[in-house]
Amino acid sequence: MTRTPKHTLPDEEAPAGQIEKTDREPSNTVSQGSSDLRASLAHAEAERDEYLDLLQRAKADFENYRKRAARDQEHLVAHAHERLVRELLPVLDDLERALQAAERHEEAALVDGVKLVEQALRKALEKEGLTEIETDGPFDPHVHEAMLAQPGADAEPGSVLEVVQRGYRIGGKVVRPARVIVAE
Repeated sequence: MTRTPKHTLPDEEAPAGQIEKTDREPSNTVSQGSSDLRASLAHAEAERDEYLDLLQRAKADFENYRKRAARDQEHLVAHAHERLVRELLPVLDDLERALQAAERHEEAALVDGVKLVEQALRKALEKEGLTEIETDGPFDPHVHEAMLAQPGADAEPGSVLEVVQRGYRIGGKVVRPARVIVAE
């Protein structure tokens, strides 16, 4: 028993219309599957576009925030400088008065004027948070700078004998260490 193929190929010279149907006819499930894939692809592309739009908006928002923060920082610095200058203007006025007294050879007025200037300047800087570094007690390399070590008659080794230049800090940060002479 010889089997005959269920279909013949067109190049086998089968007359038109005699090609038999095969088991592989396109089914509705294949065409429905491809339309489902197309719909799924369209949905994925729409979702991608939405996420891209959200990302671009977030990027633009962040860039605007960065620019606004930089502008605010510049404004804050300018305002801080303005406030400090306003505090120092009376000190400048006191210095002018002291110089005028010096020109008139009023030594007592000059000394008093310079004292007033020093007090006014110290007060203005203290308002800004400036504090003097303590120099009583032992040498602390974090806030003191040893200029010289010399023997001290009644001093313990490592203690501060003399302050060459005062040191200052703002908050916890040392602006300038105190320059000191330390006992050997």
